[in-house]
Amino acid sequence: MRPIFFSCLLLLVAACTPTVQVVAPKEPITINLNVKIEHEVRVKVDKELDALFDEDSDLF
Repeated sequence: MRPIFFSCLLLLVAACTPTVQVVAPKEPITINLNVKIEHEVRVKVDKELDALFDEDSDLF
């Protein structure tokens, strides 16, 4: 009786396992590369600091 019970239980558990399918898409994959890059260079502040350090070289 026990082997029949365990075999039925095994079949029941095996029947409930989920399946995973890997399928390629029908449409091609498109990647949108419209990227806006903003970069701000602060040269004015650097020049002012260089001038300040040149005037007062005893600061550091």
